Formats: sequence, structure tokens, C-alpha cells
Amino acid sequence: MYRYSEEDSEIISVARKRNKDKRAEKRLYALELRAEGKSAEEVSAATGFHSAYITQLTAKYCAGGIGAISGKHYGGNRRNISAEEETLLLEPFREKAERGEIVEVSEIKASYEQAVGHKIGGSQIYYVLRRHGWRKVMPRSRHPKKASEEVIAASKKLKKK
Repeated sequence: MYRYSEEDSEIISVARKRNKDKRAEKRLYALELRAEGKSAEEVSAATGFHSAYITQLTAKYCAGGIGAISGKHYGGNRRNISAEEETLLLEPFREKAERGEIVEVSEIKASYEQAVGHKIGGSQIYYVLRRHGWRKVMPRSRHPKKASEEVIAASKKLKKK
């Protein structure tokens, strides 16, 4: 069992006062109760955490300090490359599209996979394209005001020969 020193108790209480994240608040509260000498079961009853999780929190605090408990655990950027690198990667395809040539997503995906060095999911490339303002533009197969085949055939019969 880990014994908290006065310094540990002070660090936890200061971190709890400065904290603005409600999830981290609950973890810090659990550590504070543990530092006061409460058992894992008592802390579990007060916080709603499982008693095994309380001991894991204590172990995390011992190994990584207060940053392991109160810091953000998950970053928001799950990209393989930076936004600037993505822009550079898409530039040849943008030029090709501006010339009026057809750009296929499979080509962009192959280029992206080569840049990151591993395979990526099919939808990930669409997220990249959406981030950079790309949209799907396809030529129409037919004009929306084109007459139907029956009308065209009827009009051909009406013409003088």
C-alpha cells in the first residue's frame, strides 16, 4: 500500500483547486480521499469508482505523478500527417482538377498511404478531403431539361424529309 506524504497531499489539493475538467476532478477527489487515509472500498463508495480502479489510480500517481491523473489523456489530433503536409500532398491533385481532368480518390489514397508509410481506411481520405474544402463534383450523365426518348422519336417523325 502506498503511503502519501504531506507533500503529496498538498500537490493533490492544489491540482484539484486548479482543475477545470470534471472527469479529472473525480479522479483527483479519489486520490485526495486516499491520501487522507481512507481505504479503497471507502473511496469507491464515495466516488462511484470500482475499488480496483482506485488502486490503479494510486499506482498511476506513484509512477507518473499528478500529470498522469489530471492531464488530458486523449489528444484531439489523430492525423497521420500535419495539415500543411496534407496541403502539399493534395496540391498536384488540385492542379489536375483545376485543369478539368478527373481526379480519383483512389489515386489520392495511394499517394497518402505512400506518404504515411502504411495503409489507411477508406473513409479517412474523405475526411482529409473535407478538411481541405474538397467536394464531389461529377459531370451529369444527361442534361436535366433534355427531352425523353419518346419525345425525340416523335419529333423526328414530324420533320419534313
